[in-house]
Amino acid sequence: MAAMIDVEALTKSYGSKRGITDVSFQVEEGDVFGFLGPNGAGKTTTIRLLMALLHPDAGSARIAGLDCWKQSVDIKRLTGYMPGEPALDPNLTGGQILEYFAHLRGGVDQAYLKQLIQRFELDTSRKFRQYSTGNKRKVVLIQAFMHRPRLLILDEPTNGLDPLNQQEFDRMVLEGRNEGRTFLLSSHVLSEVEKTCSTVGIIREGRLVRTGDVAEVKAIKRYEITITFASAVPTESFKSLEGVIDVETLPHGHGVHLTMQGPADAVVKAAAHYPVVSLTSYEPSLEDIFLRYYEGDGPRATDKDNVA
Repeated sequence: MAAMIDVEALTKSYGSKRGITDVSFQVEEGDVFGFLGPNGAGKTTTIRLLMALLHPDAGSARIAGLDCWKQSVDIKRLTGYMPGEPALDPNLTGGQILEYFAHLRGGVDQAYLKQLIQRFELDTSRKFRQYSTGNKRKVVLIQAFMHRPRLLILDEPTNGLDPLNQQEFDRMVLEGRNEGRTFLLSSHVLSEVEKTCSTVGIIREGRLVRTGDVAEVKAIKRYEITITFASAVPTESFKSLEGVIDVETLPHGHGVHLTMQGPADAVVKAAAHYPVVSLTSYEPSLEDIFLRYYEGDGPRATDKDNVA
């Protein structure tokens, strides 16, 4: 079965400003794909190309088997799109904006639309210019969801939402995934997508650095183990163990703080030779993983890391 989103060697240049280069990835139907990178990395450019708001210099992109530029009208019928910086009539109320988009789509389920408005606690009587940043995001989110699309492409969807509305958004994504909908969510805050995404792609300086499922991306991150012993131990013996990147001796020599990458089996077996008081492991968050790719000595994209 063809992927819901299929991007191949997509390239867009803005001259002296950075665009994207040879971006390739796939999003399977029913997947929740987190498209990760800081502002200016190329997330919005890629999304605008998918939505035919820009034309590429090279490469191809298909949604549900349809060409993103030749069949853009058909694609928009099955897609819910939320731009990162919405430009809507400031003099219309939230309700009028939603009514306008509903008419563009030939009508929507009004009961479902009302339910979405209630879930986000949106006052639809206020004019768009009177809304806070968070309430403006709610209007655009609701219009993306209200026709129950097969695919939702959402650019920084939680930007400006308060924690309660972020939780509501997370629930809506999980509900949509359970119904078989596909999501592409761009974000620069990895902790937000950790709760909802099954697959992630990291874009750096216009190039896709890596794609994989959440567990795979976590596995490439260094993590930390702290072991406290009942008495002083020879910390040098831990330095040569498999998986150990760095060793720091704790005060009084009664413990070690280890920076790890890979399995900890050798460390656990070595620690078992001494009386252990406590052992704690710090599990990396997606944000830690993300930072690694943007450190000066972080890994660059390779053929292996990119999706062909």
